[in-house]
Amino acid sequence: MSETIRPLMLDLVAFVAERPRPYAEVLDAWRTSCPRLTVWEDATEAGLVRLDEGMVRATDAGRAALRNR
Repeated sequence: MSETIRPLMLDLVAFVAERPRPYAEVLDAWRTSCPRLTVWEDATEAGLVRLDEGMVRATDAGRAALRNR
C-alpha cells in the first residue's frame, strides 16, 4: 500500500482482528456523522477488512499492517 495507513484505520483493523464481529456491531461502534471521517470505507477500500457472511474480519493485509504499526 503506497499511502500511509491512518491510525484510526488501524484501530478498526485491531478491533476486528481480536475476533470477527457482526456487521451491525462494527457499524454501531464505528458510526460517524462526519463525512470527512470515512474509517470504515477507507479500511474496506484499502483491503484491510472485509465483510464475509455478515461478519467483519481483518484481512491478511490488515493483520500485516498491524504488525508493521
